[in-house]
Amino acid sequence: MKFTKEIKIGVLALLGLAMSIFSYNYLKGINLFEKNRKFTIMYEKVDGLSVSNPVTMNGFKIGKVQKINFNPNNLKELFVDIVIDNDVVFPKTSIAELYETGLIGGKAIAIIPDYKNDSTIAVDGDVLNGVIKPGLTELVNQILPQVQLQIEAVMENAEIVLQNINTLFDDETKIILKSSIEDFSNLTNSLSETSNEISNLIANNSENLTNSLVDLRSASYNIKRITDSLNSDDINSITTSLNSLVNNLNSITISLKNSEGTAGKLINDKSIYDNLNNATNQLNQLIEDIKLNPNRYINFSVFGKKNK
Repeated sequence: MKFTKEIKIGVLALLGLAMSIFSYNYLKGINLFEKNRKFTIMYEKVDGLSVSNPVTMNGFKIGKVQKINFNPNNLKELFVDIVIDNDVVFPKTSIAELYETGLIGGKAIAIIPDYKNDSTIAVDGDVLNGVIKPGLTELVNQILPQVQLQIEAVMENAEIVLQNINTLFDDETKIILKSSIEDFSNLTNSLSETSNEISNLIANNSENLTNSLVDLRSASYNIKRITDSLNSDDINSITTSLNSLVNNLNSITISLKNSEGTAGKLINDKSIYDNLNNATNQLNQLIEDIKLNPNRYINFSVFGKKNK
């Protein structure tokens, strides 16, 4: 059977039309040969989101954005239609989060499953709850005013500090500060000279210091030998002698307190002390009188003794 030229042209036209329809839908994110489910999400804004952008769950791509339209009943809202593979299931109460995919501003939708509140599986045509995750630009816009206020406060404080510094460092203060720096420099030089003198002194007397250390080591060795030579018997003997001496001293002290013996009576008997004191006074008076009147007690004469 032969096909006429017109039939061949018609078939080619139909194939071309079919390819055009398939290509158009494919570019819109619709694959006519795939079985999937369609869901709708409502957002207030979708900056950076476009058709065919990915839809992910736990970081894995499960679908793509199919269409974006305004809500006919509220132009402040946008409806985003997504298609998801049939083999991916999640609860109906899951969240569809719009987030940035990178620093250049690309957007994608992440399905965050909600397994706690509802176990009902989402089906084709359901409307999902949509939220927008703040991106880097939004965070910067939120933080920037606060940072600007802090920078202004810092600048004001810095200006006040500079004014105080200028007030503090007047001409007189600068002179005092310069003098203090010079004094500190002189002190540093003096310390350096002193350190050099000490180093020279040690270097010049190193032999004497070495000899002194040797003598000290020898003396320490001799002391150690003397200590080692004292055995335990010698120490016990010395200890016994000392104890005996202490006991004798205690006995003498007790005897003196009890007025035993001549020494004890002299120490404890007040009358003996008074008599001795009186005798001493009389003896002193006698000696003084002899010095003043020697002729009364000593009388020599070459012619014989005279009668008084």
